[in-house]
Amino acid sequence: MQTIIEPFKIKSVEPIRMTTRDERERILREASFNVFKVAARDVIIDLLTDSGTGAMSSEQWAAMMRADEAYAGADSYYRFRDSVREITGFDHILPTHQGRASERILFRLVGKPGLVIPNNAHFDTTRANVEDSGAEAVDLPIEEAKNSSSSHPFKGNMNIAALEALIDRVGADRIPLVMVTVTNNSGGGQPVSLENLRAVRKVCDRHRLPLFLDACRFAENAWFIRKRAPGQQDRTVREIVREMFDLADGATISAKKDGLVNIGGVLLMRDDALFQNASTTLILTEGFVTYGGLAGRDLDAMAQGFQEVVEHDYLSYRVRSTEYLGMKLLEAGIQIVEPPGGHAIFIDAGHFCPHIPAEQFPGQAVACGLYRYGGIRASEIGSVMFGGEGRPAPNMELVRLAIPRRTYTQSHVDYVVEATIELFKDRESLKGLKIIEQPPSLRHFQARFAEI
Repeated sequence: MQTIIEPFKIKSVEPIRMTTRDERERILREASFNVFKVAARDVIIDLLTDSGTGAMSSEQWAAMMRADEAYAGADSYYRFRDSVREITGFDHILPTHQGRASERILFRLVGKPGLVIPNNAHFDTTRANVEDSGAEAVDLPIEEAKNSSSSHPFKGNMNIAALEALIDRVGADRIPLVMVTVTNNSGGGQPVSLENLRAVRKVCDRHRLPLFLDACRFAENAWFIRKRAPGQQDRTVREIVREMFDLADGATISAKKDGLVNIGGVLLMRDDALFQNASTTLILTEGFVTYGGLAGRDLDAMAQGFQEVVEHDYLSYRVRSTEYLGMKLLEAGIQIVEPPGGHAIFIDAGHFCPHIPAEQFPGQAVACGLYRYGGIRASEIGSVMFGGEGRPAPNMELVRLAIPRRTYTQSHVDYVVEATIELFKDRESLKGLKIIEQPPSLRHFQARFAEI
């Protein structure tokens, strides 16, 4: 069957306010050409992020009604702990309010000036938390990841030779841990292979370095391994997920992605001393170790979400519907990061509007154009997010169309396709942008722009 069918029925709906082109032009200018500053009520299709924006299942809502709101040792915590332990195999499990809280605790403990944290590709808050500790964040993608049209099945892989060269150059004593992001968000939502994870593990073992995963989209990564890697087709997603985590010494997880919840995070580790220090920091900054800044109902929603996300019917629909969007754009001549990722489609803004140079932020221009044309909110993944004084230029200028989980129907996706194609036909009208105000870090969230 070619038709994509959502593996769920709709029980509750939320109205969408249908804005006009003139309204959106005014709103965009009032927001200083930064779509983060646009009110959600003024957005028709919101593809800004897939983080915490999905719909929860009836079983998750039911679980929330059973929640225990005790400060310490609530039943909700134990259900959460047991669910995460079953999926990951870790015993040291800390809840946090979201992924960046897990990152902040981890890098507060292991990072300091003079240290280096390698990753296949740090995403925005991961990089910011590494740098806030005083350490240096270094990206080590494979060469294929720098080419949007490459069809390499695992473009999220870490460059093993580059990792070895980095260790030789700076010394293992300056690297507190190696991190791998699955899937590779800033690199186009591309998966990491088991073969690559095993190779990173061998390098870490040889130099006695811990390996941590940024595992926000661990289930989607496992699905790609099952579909694309030889010899993996007969395995379940649960089995592949467990092997991924078995290769790691720890992980940070934003449960707002593959935890299928609106708020929540996890910090995993094997080292007893690190776990004790992290527990102390958690109590200081988030809450007691059995609630981590969350309500009991949030813990129960996560416990159920981690079970649902590894279901094959859900993942098949999730990846197929995203692929549909990507293939429709490719058919129209719009270059995306190929092959399509699991949680988002990444438009190559440099190809979309070649008349706008990188220093005038073509990705931001395309994001503004999508809002003008269709009320679609997307995020720039390029020189606005990762550029700045003293930083290397990003490999690509991208616009991410992040698909919230179980939120939009096929007709919504078709609307996005139509609006994006219409914008592409009129791409010469897009103007470059300049920054007129920005904060010292994570500037894409709050910067103000003006058209050139």
